[in-house]
Amino acid sequence: MTGNAMNLPPISIAATKAALIEQYANPVLRRRATMLWGTRGVGKSSIVRQLAERFGVPLVDLRLTTIEPVDIRGAIYADDSLGKTVWFPPEFLPTADQPEGILFLDELTAADQRLQISAYSLILDRRVGHYRLPDGWQVIAAGNAAYHGAVCHDMGTALADRMFHFNVQTVIEAFLEHASGAGFAPEVMAYLRVRPDKLDDTQSQLANDHLVGSSPRGWEDVSNVLKSGLSEGARRAFVQGRIGSANAAEFFGVLRELRAGADVVQLMAAKPGPDTATLLPRTLDGLYAMVYGLLGASHDAVTLERALQIVEQLPDIRSDLSLPVREAQTLLMELLMQKALANGHELAILDSPVYRRYSERRARDGTSG
Repeated sequence: MTGNAMNLPPISIAATKAALIEQYANPVLRRRATMLWGTRGVGKSSIVRQLAERFGVPLVDLRLTTIEPVDIRGAIYADDSLGKTVWFPPEFLPTADQPEGILFLDELTAADQRLQISAYSLILDRRVGHYRLPDGWQVIAAGNAAYHGAVCHDMGTALADRMFHFNVQTVIEAFLEHASGAGFAPEVMAYLRVRPDKLDDTQSQLANDHLVGSSPRGWEDVSNVLKSGLSEGARRAFVQGRIGSANAAEFFGVLRELRAGADVVQLMAAKPGPDTATLLPRTLDGLYAMVYGLLGASHDAVTLERALQIVEQLPDIRSDLSLPVREAQTLLMELLMQKALANGHELAILDSPVYRRYSERRARDGTSG
């Protein structure tokens, strides 16, 4: 497939998850299988796990490239008492005593075509051989299209017509929200905020016939490398080995600017007023490095209050560049509130005079809500 051969608009991973939640909650829609199309590392399998956790139901996760056709179809044995051959379904398929759950058929389009026949039976008829999938189970499949650069087999229109389809694509805002909640290295989040095109360079990777490139999953690994305490040489080796030499060279080049742009430790220790103003960043890279650095450094009521004071002083930045200061203020305030809510520290923000002044200004400017 090339271009928009699937005839589907792109949808973010967050919107896909929200739609799947509503589908599972509807017993009628749940019986129709859903196919998630998307490049590697976009988070397809992650949201399926989260879906099962949300509803507290079992998840059967089948990586179809690692099993044989007989693993789904089951084994056939001769029953002497019946004088017939009998199919024995595999133990991992749900039974009648598991009335609800999710059957996830991952890497569907890359599976051996003989195996796909068995998988398609579960999708089309909710049965394979003499086995029947319980009515309360939802089938979700995932895979790549040819233009994602993965090994795949085309899906026929007859099968496609029996499923809902989602063209899942990476969206920087959704990724950064996930990264913030997962505690990614601030440098990675700051870099991708100002270089969103580097989140997933699959198309460039394919055009240049490169084996290694950047992807959301790759940036998670880069974050872990930066947080690991490895030596500078080892960090470079592992980052290059995960996202490719050109991406790594640009990342490390910007990383120097990020680390030079704002010293979060000094900022947090400085007194409000002139002492803080002199430490504020003066470049775009430094601004977002500070945003995510402050987010990482805010872990209790005291550090949250200090971060809020710094947010309030961002208009004091003096730079020859036109920086999105108000946008950075809003972003950091939202990130701090999300983190506070997640950790039970929301009163540290809501009771803060800084937050009260911030809210009043937004109300005057007509930007609240």
